Amino acid sequence: MGSTGDHQLLCLGNPLLDIQAECDESVLEKYSLKPNDAILAEEKHMPLYAELLSRKHALIAGGAAQNTARGAQYILPANSVIYIGCVGQDEYADKLRSACAAAGLRVEYRVDESQPTGRCGVIINGSNRSLCTHLAAANEYKLDHLQSPEIWELVKKAKFYYVGGYHLTVCVPAIMALAKEAAENKDKIFMLNLSAPFIPSFFKQQLDETSPYWDYIIGNETEAAAWAEAEGGEVKGKGPAEIAVYMAGLKKANEGRKRTVVITQGTDPTVVAVQGEGKAREYPVRTIGAEEIYDTNGAGDAFAGGFVAGIVEGKSLEECVDMGQWLAKLSIQELGPQYPFPKQTYSKA
Repeated sequence: MGSTGDHQLLCLGNPLLDIQAECDESVLEKYSLKPNDAILAEEKHMPLYAELLSRKHALIAGGAAQNTARGAQYILPANSVIYIGCVGQDEYADKLRSACAAAGLRVEYRVDESQPTGRCGVIINGSNRSLCTHLAAANEYKLDHLQSPEIWELVKKAKFYYVGGYHLTVCVPAIMALAKEAAENKDKIFMLNLSAPFIPSFFKQQLDETSPYWDYIIGNETEAAAWAEAEGGEVKGKGPAEIAVYMAGLKKANEGRKRTVVITQGTDPTVVAVQGEGKAREYPVRTIGAEEIYDTNGAGDAFAGGFVAGIVEGKSLEECVDMGQWLAKLSIQELGPQYPFPKQTYSKA
């Protein structure tokens, strides 16, 4: 089954404008940030955004799930992907709309008039990136937008749902509405990304609510380890392969579709476990020279975009992983979570 270009993939997340700048460690120390991490902003972080804007910076359409949606649309036929989230009524929202339109991504934002469009401060320090997110309007997404007649019609027509784990801090009822829609319609697929270690660490209850509905769950080795730590029991302290097998075996709502767990490990092989197989598979990553790497921010989002595009196109699991690795390789040669133009065409490794 290939994509028919009729908005088969619907993505839900937190739309953000990335403010990206190269900084030394003093900026990390000033705002109590780790070199390679992702957190939600507190009051002490609010001056960070003005400081980044005062430096040589780039403004990029961001938000993890929006990056993934753009990545999937990069590969799929025109009019294949819709992205939903909440923005403010301001120039930054207009920048997001323009960037998504240029990428061929259809957006159906809820507009909140009381909050500005969300921002993500991206501090680049060598090969590390530290993300500090002020959700603002992104935190105001509401279930009534998803269930409005015009948006729910798009939900009903879509065959694949992808949700960024960051949205677990925003509107769990909207996530569950998509999850249940997929489970009740056996031909639909629900996919979720762990997104960051703090999601399983501090939002485990919300994450657990969604777990029976995971057809695909994607994360990196740090996020998987955080999940295992929060889960406890026999999986605590285990490696990525054992964690993946354990996650694959969790109780599932739609028992007719086996769950697939995908754990990326940077330059180490991608680990994949399928429910019932009892053993994880490993897929080597595509090689790239250090001199070709420009910016790793958004590499995981790009991988998810390629992988999800493969799922939509009905590709084999091996090829879906390779499509993710191909798009991630392209992305890390660009500034921020972006993809090269003229558009390149995927080819197997």
